[in-house]
Amino acid sequence: MTPEKITQLQPRSDRALWISHSLALAMRRSFDVIFCGHLNTAPLACAIAHAQRKPLWLQVHGIEAWDETRITHRRSVAASHLITSVSRYTRKRLLGWSTIHPERVHVLPNAIPESVSSLRIPSTRLRQGANNDKKAILTVGRLNTAERYKGHDRIIAAMPKVLSKVPGTTYRIIGEGDDRARLMTLAQNIGVHESIEFVGHVPQHELQNHYARAHVFAMPSTGEGFGIVFLEAAAAGLPVIGGNLDGSVDALAEGRIGRLINPNNQGDLVAALVDALTDMQPKPSPDLNRFAFANFARHVDGLLLKFSTNTAR
Repeated sequence: MTPEKITQLQPRSDRALWISHSLALAMRRSFDVIFCGHLNTAPLACAIAHAQRKPLWLQVHGIEAWDETRITHRRSVAASHLITSVSRYTRKRLLGWSTIHPERVHVLPNAIPESVSSLRIPSTRLRQGANNDKKAILTVGRLNTAERYKGHDRIIAAMPKVLSKVPGTTYRIIGEGDDRARLMTLAQNIGVHESIEFVGHVPQHELQNHYARAHVFAMPSTGEGFGIVFLEAAAAGLPVIGGNLDGSVDALAEGRIGRLINPNNQGDLVAALVDALTDMQPKPSPDLNRFAFANFARHVDGLLLKFSTNTAR
């Protein structure tokens, strides 16, 4: 559902049509602020902001902002009046190559959708329901070649050692993409294919059923800008395992919401998975208030106030 006062325009079928439509709209209307939601489209947003003599607000997410990019994008970053980053890690990587002043780059973490927080499953009921099934590890994420950093293959590679300690464990993978065939072949070659379940795409409203059947959520990523799915799993009452080399650290509140491991160390991953699968004692629900939408909204209001004050000078 589109938030109040937000108008969602119809998408365009290709990049050229989208660019021409954006330019035509900018010629017909004037705006107070130009907001750009992704670094890849920053040059166009920067051109519109320059033509209208309006400030530019740029949002950056993950790997697209981690390394030095084309000169048009570097100039757009430098020209931005405000940049918001989903995590401290992405902010640090952006500042490592850009010339923008650090005071103009702020961290604005993602928020838990209200649809997720309202469907929270108490951890005791979750564990009781999961006890009726085989022990299950769960990952939710796209299976795209460009997103191999999410670590599905790391968990598959760890499964022989996990199975030796917790026989009968299943690894359920929710998501679809062009890397699925490679992962299936990997599972076959390692000899754990019978313990891997490729579920495919699952609509958002059905994810709660899968969280309720799992015992641990794991995504040992090395390239996550933030990882909203960690919060969804934690909100459902699952123990969560993430990597300590990217924006997952922010999503897991430095380890207070989930367990952080070195994703490149298989021993750490196996130990974390086995601990979560064998420890069925009820745990207190993690404090997710920092990611509540109300806090997000207050943060945005504060940034807008500071933004408007600075640009008015």
